[in-house]
Amino acid sequence: MSPLKSTVIYGTEDILRSLCNSVTRVLSVATQSEIHYSGMVQRITKTCLKPDIGCFVLFDGGFSGLVVINFSAQSALELYENYMLHMGMDKAGLAASHTSDEVSNVMGELMNQIVGDFTGKVARELQTHITQNQPKMLVLNKQVILSVDTNLDEPESRRVTFYTARNNIFYLELAIDRTEFIKLNEFDAHDIPDPDELIAAAGKNPTPPAAPTGTKASLSEQDDFLNSLGM
Repeated sequence: MSPLKSTVIYGTEDILRSLCNSVTRVLSVATQSEIHYSGMVQRITKTCLKPDIGCFVLFDGGFSGLVVINFSAQSALELYENYMLHMGMDKAGLAASHTSDEVSNVMGELMNQIVGDFTGKVARELQTHITQNQPKMLVLNKQVILSVDTNLDEPESRRVTFYTARNNIFYLELAIDRTEFIKLNEFDAHDIPDPDELIAAAGKNPTPPAAPTGTKASLSEQDDFLNSLGM
């Protein structure tokens, strides 16, 4: 078989699918609830932050782009509440409004985990590297149009609809330069370890190592330094 016929091409929709899978994986685990997305994707001409909570993050490196997630008040509160309850918080102490700073902080942290999961998969599956900035969360009462402040020659934008366990809706929008990754050589994506798998493996043996016998309960900083030198 000729190399041309065996070439594997990874395009915009494949990148979008990987990102969508990161959204469902992270949110499902963090909230212990079912998250799924539509099998249909929309081609859009511009990315927007929309009410009630908009979150965006820029990434750069092997390819550049912008990720936006627009949460309704209901979807944001549902995800926030499930996340906090899963963390062991008392329901009576939770914020009651999506405009609360606590809700924005939690949604920003979840967004950070989503993009972190996505960048890890990009490294494993595409053998390239992208970096992200800190996600920005905004509580909005009107639409805000965003443009990507990166060098995009042929930008492509997509929108995907997501559903929570209670059928509340939120939307993911992705804007990236038109790109294709072509597989030149065979490789195993599992050669690059998944950080989540390493953490999970470490968690199976949580017993801390025993402290050396004869060590004092506390030492001054100078004693610690001398001890590290073997003195």
